[in-house]
Amino acid sequence: MGSEQDRNDESLTSLVVILPLAVIGFAAAAGSWTLFAVAGIYLRASLGLTEFEFSLLLVAPMAAGALVAVPAGLAANSLGARKVMIGCLAGVALSMGVLLVTESFPSYLLASVGLGLTAGMYSAGLQFISRYGPANHVGLICGTFGAGIIGAGLSYYLVPLLITAFSWRAVPLAYLIILLLALVLLVLLTDDQDGLRDRIPEQSWRQFLAPSHYRRSGEISLWFGAVAGSFLALALWLPDLLTSQFLLTATGGARLALWFVVPGALGQILGGGLADRLGSNRVIRQNLALGLMVLAVLSYPTMTLLIQGIDGVIRFDIAFPLALETALVVLLGGALGSAMGALLQRMAVERPTCTALNAGMMLLSACLIAFVLPVTFYAANLWLGVRSVAFMMIFLLLATCLMLFSRSVRRQERLALLQSGV
Repeated sequence: MGSEQDRNDESLTSLVVILPLAVIGFAAAAGSWTLFAVAGIYLRASLGLTEFEFSLLLVAPMAAGALVAVPAGLAANSLGARKVMIGCLAGVALSMGVLLVTESFPSYLLASVGLGLTAGMYSAGLQFISRYGPANHVGLICGTFGAGIIGAGLSYYLVPLLITAFSWRAVPLAYLIILLLALVLLVLLTDDQDGLRDRIPEQSWRQFLAPSHYRRSGEISLWFGAVAGSFLALALWLPDLLTSQFLLTATGGARLALWFVVPGALGQILGGGLADRLGSNRVIRQNLALGLMVLAVLSYPTMTLLIQGIDGVIRFDIAFPLALETALVVLLGGALGSAMGALLQRMAVERPTCTALNAGMMLLSACLIAFVLPVTFYAANLWLGVRSVAFMMIFLLLATCLMLFSRSVRRQERLALLQSGV
């Protein structure tokens, strides 16, 4: 008993050191994902980018992340999560170094692809931190790590400041310094002993794809992909959308988008903690329902209503004020973030022996959706000419997700009742 208590105390002590380092490293890397969502507004003019090229620059990290997520999870299982985290963080820093010296669009695109290594950092990081701490708080731990996505939001604030005060070149330089600092801290304050518990040499694709595993893993990956992919796509799209809709400056639009990302990051902590106490099913369904209600309101475009009155035509201009739009965006970000935190808790509880690989599958799904959605938003905008079409599309996606999730929960409840003989 004493030995068990000592091991628990040692794990908690390690968690106090390792969790902040992992969050800092992920936040530094995640900041690079939304770099072009803000700086791209400036680069579009200097490089003479078309709308399609700009969209490609935005989504390239997501496409690369989709390719990296699962191999990084496999590598974390076999080599240890710490080594994979360090390697991915070093790769993101190298890509930032390329941005510091490049001058052409192909080079920018290549560096943007390299930023997709953040997905590998996420896959390995979840396994790295989920092995520490008590099992009844795994949702809170995973949600806290996922909150590192707040680094993506800070880009909306820091990038315009750096460009205004200095120039575009100051942006990759500042990010490079932050990434190298996080990398040095991770190398110096952790060691290979921390990664020993991460290695699962016997884990294989045959075991992972066994019928009892792949169906549940695939379902969780699809649900997480729909929620997290929608969140990432909106985080990329919102600065441009808000700037155009409310005739704001690029800096103003970027800072408003920050109010979407920060609640989403903090919501992951709340969602993971609530899932530990109340169960993930309840938290996921309630937050998806809340998100759908907000999306239904945001989907209404600015419109003009003409009524034929007795003395003439009565005109009503219907449009959301900026304050209401901001409040709805905050609520939407918090709801999506809480759902993501609860889904992370569900994955960690159901698949504790292969967290990195399952996290890779989840991130593969999220990155693919986040890659497709911004391009689809652009095409739908050209076709319909309605800016709020992005919210309409995400509403349909998440409504489908909630329906499938509820069906799966009911099926599991029926199976549980049959197995108990009721």
